[in-house]
Amino acid sequence: MGIKGAFVVPHPPIIVEEVGHRREAAAERIISAYMEVAREIEAIAPDTIIITSPHTEMYSDYFHIADGVKGEGDFGEFGASQVKVEAEYDWEFCGELAQLLEEKEFPGGTLGGKSKKLDHGVMVPLYFIQKKYSDFKLVRIGLSGLSYETHYALGEYISEIAEKLGRNCVFVASGDLSHRLLETGPYGFRKEGPEYDSRIMESLEKANFLELFEYPYQFCEKAGECGHKSFLIMAGALNGLEIEAKKLAYEGPYGVGYGICSFYPGRKNQTRNFGRIRMEQLGNQSEGNHKGDSYTDLARQSLEYYFRMRKPMPLMETLPKELLNERAGAFVSLKKFGQLRGCIGTISPTAENLGEEIIQNAISAAMSDPRFSPVSEQELKDIMISVDVLGRAHPIESTDQLDVKRYGVIVTNGCRRGLLLPDLEGVDTVEEQVAIAKRKAGIAEDEEVSIQRFEVIRHCEREV
Repeated sequence: MGIKGAFVVPHPPIIVEEVGHRREAAAERIISAYMEVAREIEAIAPDTIIITSPHTEMYSDYFHIADGVKGEGDFGEFGASQVKVEAEYDWEFCGELAQLLEEKEFPGGTLGGKSKKLDHGVMVPLYFIQKKYSDFKLVRIGLSGLSYETHYALGEYISEIAEKLGRNCVFVASGDLSHRLLETGPYGFRKEGPEYDSRIMESLEKANFLELFEYPYQFCEKAGECGHKSFLIMAGALNGLEIEAKKLAYEGPYGVGYGICSFYPGRKNQTRNFGRIRMEQLGNQSEGNHKGDSYTDLARQSLEYYFRMRKPMPLMETLPKELLNERAGAFVSLKKFGQLRGCIGTISPTAENLGEEIIQNAISAAMSDPRFSPVSEQELKDIMISVDVLGRAHPIESTDQLDVKRYGVIVTNGCRRGLLLPDLEGVDTVEEQVAIAKRKAGIAEDEEVSIQRFEVIRHCEREV
């Protein structure tokens, strides 16, 4: 037993007949393919269906597994409260998986449940599946803000529990593709939208799961996708197996991409052990790649010292004079495998000198960035560090005086103030820069702000 079939499916409520009120006809091919998925699941007759959904409880550093006896919900949010969906949970599977994750010190389990109601990322697939087959129990799992590799590893653990319990399982990876396919769509158009959809459908159709790791985070964000990490968990559940893959349908009639694919596992094949292959790739990338200057060296040394002694490193008198004698605001950024892992800084100097400023902010970036769990000592070898030293901020009269590559920006409204550094990946226009700085400060897009600009000197570790 184990994972006997897997499916990538979308979850637009509009394709539910009672919600769409004939508007669903525009997605006729997707609905037809969904019914084919239901028939194939009926033929497998699984004991358990595992569904990963971007709309189940999601945390930056933790995977939530829904617990309890039963999940139920309705489409009332979409104007069809009479359409109800329910399924009994496979509580034994959920418990065994949570226990395994705890033993492996893996960030997932049944903690953090906020709502017992099924989300539409689960209800839409079940709506179609249950038209043909309902004799199963459900495992419902959310995504996280963690890395692609961590999502893939979760899939491997899911497969391990399916094998251990002797369950006949189907995996359903719920996720829409790009939300930015049409100017007339709900989220507008970006060129990355159709680029993502074309690329991901080719990766899935060929079952080339190793390619899923190669989609830059910023590219996916600009494309407005919501299913990529769901697909990675599914891929992990099929790790090390030959796969018969088939594209059943793709279309984007409402400005959002919908794709449906089926995957049937075959015999073991170590050339498809993408979990191991990916770790080897990352290991090779991170060997000897921490070459920087006195600024980044100081940030790294301060973290190494902190992990050993659990207190800030004392300032060394042998540091360059500018670190000992000058004062300035500074930001320390940590990236792990290209993804932000922490960033904390000061707009104006708070320490006696720039050296102490960097030491303090390096520790804060690793341990106190509220967006992430604390960095572990084991992670440090895989982290690249940059230090931005801020110049004096000057008020400007117009955004015409900004340059997204040269200047950072500070926006202020009353006591609310937001800052964004210059030359950041994925921030290509002044408008984007100012909008992000406003969001960071909790300032609404249409609120007036005073604007300052500043320059930075950026010190970066580089790969060698």
